[in-house]
Amino acid sequence: MSLSQKVPLSSRTKIDVLIPAIEKDLGTLPFVIDALRKYVKHPIGEILIVAPKTKKMMDLCSKKGCKFVNENKVLPLTKKNINYRSKTWDRSGWLFQQFLKLSGDSLCSSKFYLVIDADTVLIRPHIFRSGQKTVFYCRNWSQDEYFKTYKKLLGRKHSSSLSFVTHYMLFEKSKLVQLKKTIESKHRTPWYSAILRNMNKSKQYAFSEFETYGNFIHSTVPNKLIRKQALNKSLHMNAAQISKFQLTTLSKTYRSLSFHKRKGYFRKLKVTEP
Repeated sequence: MSLSQKVPLSSRTKIDVLIPAIEKDLGTLPFVIDALRKYVKHPIGEILIVAPKTKKMMDLCSKKGCKFVNENKVLPLTKKNINYRSKTWDRSGWLFQQFLKLSGDSLCSSKFYLVIDADTVLIRPHIFRSGQKTVFYCRNWSQDEYFKTYKKLLGRKHSSSLSFVTHYMLFEKSKLVQLKKTIESKHRTPWYSAILRNMNKSKQYAFSEFETYGNFIHSTVPNKLIRKQALNKSLHMNAAQISKFQLTTLSKTYRSLSFHKRKGYFRKLKVTEP
């Protein structure tokens, strides 16, 4: 689990890619897809775009050689069924996208699938499997509420002092199924219903699919993962505005760029590595 452990420059492990998206992502999404094909050093099977069924989204999928998946055909519930909002914010769509990411075991054909946010562009080569281990890209801060929900769902505290919330993650379908079965066995309800019932909906950030899956893997098979620093940079500009020179310069320090404004609602974890 060492952060300094070296990984190979390429992998023979075939993976699919799943990207939840909405129309506001159309400006960045083509750059996300192009960067995946350039910097993911795995054989890529399908790239699935899970999104609302609109002409613009389907046209993009056709143009980029991606498989379109209607987001409303994936689960027994849709965004309309998720009431996660207050007078000042609405996170229903944000939570629904997390459920879509956790549905890749039924959507993807490969044993492994990569999830990446539709606003995040890779700018360096990435490997997500090294031997029999999954490579996770981590950061050192998170939301306390994520861990409270995790404990309610699984009956134990999170085990990693590093956060798995870093805009992209490789899922192993068999391990994801195991996670869902563990949650469903404990709560006697579908996994998505268990999440909705156990998260504090008065909190704006109460559940993380990446934190939940990452900590589940860390606690059940700690010898089967490698953690590396995420080195993500948030930029307040359009992806199309970045020059090749800027990308080259940024890639010396960062692995990926996220084109959104990150507000100051996170608090650093004051813990030490076990």
